[in-house]
Amino acid sequence: MTLQPTASHRRARALVILVAALGYFVDIFDLLLFAIVRVDSLQSLGVAADQLKPVGLWLDNYLQVTGLVIGGIVWGVLGDRRGRLSVLFGSIMVYSIANILNAFIADVPNQGAGALLHMCGLGSAIHQYGVLRFVAGFGLAGELGAGITLVSELVSKERRGLATTAVATVGICGAIVAFFITRVVEWRTAFLIGGIMGLALLFLRVGVVESGMFFATRTSEVRGRGAFWLLFTPWSRCRRYLAVIVCAVPIWFVVAILIKYCDAIGASLGMPVEARPTPGLAIMWCYIGLAVGDLSSGLLSQWLKSRRTALWGFHLLTAVAVALYFTVGSRSLTAFYGCTVALGIATGYWAVFVTVVAEQFGTNLRATATTSAPNFVRWSAAGSAFLWTLCEGLLGRTSDAPWQAALVVAAIVIPCAILSVFFLPETYGRDLNFVED
Repeated sequence: MTLQPTASHRRARALVILVAALGYFVDIFDLLLFAIVRVDSLQSLGVAADQLKPVGLWLDNYLQVTGLVIGGIVWGVLGDRRGRLSVLFGSIMVYSIANILNAFIADVPNQGAGALLHMCGLGSAIHQYGVLRFVAGFGLAGELGAGITLVSELVSKERRGLATTAVATVGICGAIVAFFITRVVEWRTAFLIGGIMGLALLFLRVGVVESGMFFATRTSEVRGRGAFWLLFTPWSRCRRYLAVIVCAVPIWFVVAILIKYCDAIGASLGMPVEARPTPGLAIMWCYIGLAVGDLSSGLLSQWLKSRRTALWGFHLLTAVAVALYFTVGSRSLTAFYGCTVALGIATGYWAVFVTVVAEQFGTNLRATATTSAPNFVRWSAAGSAFLWTLCEGLLGRTSDAPWQAALVVAAIVIPCAILSVFFLPETYGRDLNFVED
């Protein structure tokens, strides 16, 4: 069922785009907030300096992203079975509450009510931090996929790419705002602000319409709605699903390793202590680049009328930006932050990626694919972290090992992403009113 372009329908579509964009804004705000306050928050909780990196990797690259991938599957299935709107607002509620609770973590005495928390393993602030990062990740997993699915099904095929580009570009700015907020408030208050912003979004649900395509599949009792296993059979569909995930892995490798842990990599590149980058500032500069890149890649795919060509172009830019990061970035702090902006622009094809996911699959599996695929990409941060630490060990954990190991990982993920696009059919202008067998 296609909505007629009346004034009321145009307003309804505009509201959906606004809610999806603001939801993704808060999503990115909360998703990157831990990385920005990682050092300050862990130090205030008594974590030793030599443990900041491993504890940070455990909380972020393992616990939070594991919550993301599990949530991506659960919310995706619910999106195809229960509807896009229920997932959009349900996920916002979960991650908002988790981040509000994150503001109040603390070590509790092993007596009275605190004894129960200790019995559950939650007596220490670090353990509470870990559980809430997992829960927040679970909640964060649903918003983007549900929003992009809803927008893709409500907007015309000619303007679909523009709408999803607007959602992605506005959303990316959440990380920039998160950085500036953490400059004026302490980390606990920043988590509180993120949670409150999410709950405030729930008031916008009045007037947001559900997808007509989803209603059509539900009322006609189309089989296979939300059947996650169907993404892996037959091989032609499984190949599309795996290829669309692999094509975006470099984005999260850059953010999760090169940017979030730029302090460790900068030190291994020989940058002096007084001129080493800080993760918070690097994230801010990178996400400025990502906002520019997302806008550019989305418009480029519309202008070229080709998603595949846009993806290949930005993959090549990513390879160049990574090379600059390791060769030019260590010359000065200004050069390093300049390279982080370049990395952001080059990997700013998330808007095209999420559009491609939505266009690859039928209405009965669209929310499942569009919600789970981005979170498998985010989960790849755990794989990147594992390869990074593994390569460091193989290189003997010398002072040069961190940057050399990161370069090895880059040399693996970028070529794989380029090759994956060969397995994706062109989807620009595709009519999305179809179902998977």
